[in-house]
Amino acid sequence: MPIKTIGSRDNPEFRQLLSLAEEAKARREAGLTLLDGWHLIEAALQAGHRPNKLIAAEGQAWPAEAQDLLRDIPRLIVSGAMMRALSPVKTPTGLMATIDIPQPAAQAVKFAILLEGIQDPGNLGALLRTAAAAGVEAAYLSTGCADAWSPKALRGGQGAHFQLEIHERAALSEVARAFSGDVYAALLGASTSLYGLDLRPNVAFAFGNEGAGLTADLRAACQPFSVPMPGRVESLNVAAAAAICLFERVRQTRPG
Repeated sequence: MPIKTIGSRDNPEFRQLLSLAEEAKARREAGLTLLDGWHLIEAALQAGHRPNKLIAAEGQAWPAEAQDLLRDIPRLIVSGAMMRALSPVKTPTGLMATIDIPQPAAQAVKFAILLEGIQDPGNLGALLRTAAAAGVEAAYLSTGCADAWSPKALRGGQGAHFQLEIHERAALSEVARAFSGDVYAALLGASTSLYGLDLRPNVAFAFGNEGAGLTADLRAACQPFSVPMPGRVESLNVAAAAAICLFERVRQTRPG
C-alpha cells in the first residue's frame, strides 16, 4: 500500500484535490469528486464504488474495517490545516477519498424526482437523501441546480447519492414528457389535493426553486396539485414539500 506525505499547499497533487473540493468545472472535467468522512466512503463501497485515493490528516487513523477493504489503494497524508482546506465543514473527520463520479444508467424507472433550480448544495443533498429514503430510483437535475457531486451536497445526502441514478444538466420538460407515468407538481391554488391523487402507478414529482418556482415549460408538462395547509402560512420550503409528497406515495404503495 503506497503512502505519500504532502507538506506543501503548492504540491500539484494537493492543488488538484483543492480544485475538486471547490470547483464544479474541475470535478466535471476530471470525472472525480471528494468524499468527506468514513461514513460516505463506506456508503460508496457498499454500492460498489471503489475509491481511487485515500487522504488522511496527520495522526488520523483509518477504522479497523477499512484496513482490509482499502488495502491496495494509494494513500496521502496531509497536515491538519490542509485537510481543513479540503473539507466542507469546520471540524473535518480527517479522512477523505476521491472516487469516479458515478454515471447514471439510461433505463426506465417507476419513481423519479425532477429538481429545477435548487441552488443550495446542502438543500439539494437533503432532497436527495429524502428521495432515496422514499425509494425514488432516479433524480433529474436542471442546469440551474447546484452540483450534485460537490462535497457539501454529498455531505447533505449522507450516502443517498449512491442509491439513486442522478442525471445532471437534464432538460426537465423533455424528461417529464417522456416519463412512463404521471408527473406532478405542487402549485398554489391547484384544485386537486395531494391526498386525492392515485400515486400507486409510475409517478414523478417536480420540485422547483422556492423563490422562482417551476418554469412555465415544466409546469405545462406536469399535473398540478396542492398540499392542504390549514395553518396560516403561504407555502412550505422545498425539502418539507418533497418529504410530504414522496412519503404519501410510500403510504399508498405500502399500506399499514
